[in-house]
Amino acid sequence: MSGIGRAPPLSFLDFAWRTAFRLGFPLARFWWRLRRPPHEGALVAVYVGEALLLVRPSYRVGWSLPGGGVQRGEMPEAAARRELIEEIGLAAAALRPAGVASGTWDGRRDCVHFFELRLEQLPTLQLDNREIIDVRLVSPAELAGMTLIGPVAAYLGRTFPRSAP
Repeated sequence: MSGIGRAPPLSFLDFAWRTAFRLGFPLARFWWRLRRPPHEGALVAVYVGEALLLVRPSYRVGWSLPGGGVQRGEMPEAAARRELIEEIGLAAAALRPAGVASGTWDGRRDCVHFFELRLEQLPTLQLDNREIIDVRLVSPAELAGMTLIGPVAAYLGRTFPRSAP
């Protein structure tokens, strides 16, 4: 890790969860390609100065913003807050709406709500060590060379194929 987050030592349970994610995600992508289900998500761009916080899921090649799916009956901002706590242990006081992107990513029709959180300094983060295994603060210049998942690339205004990782 980049010294900004803490992950506990890898336990057997963490290993089992990571394995389930790594095996389950490709199966889910296959199912989504067959069924093309609609999905709603919420991602949070956490900025510390000009640096952006990115997370690396255990089951993906690319980097992402913290966030995840919006549950039935849940408001996107509530989902964004919940995911911040679940994935990196960060409780956010003030999220600012930052737009919506729609596309087909991972084989499903996705509508992703973006929020921004601006911090003067980043507190120590607590990674879940199952879904999220790394975290990094990156400068705008570093973003150009990074592999990002489709919705994050859309948020940042980069052009990627619709099937980006």
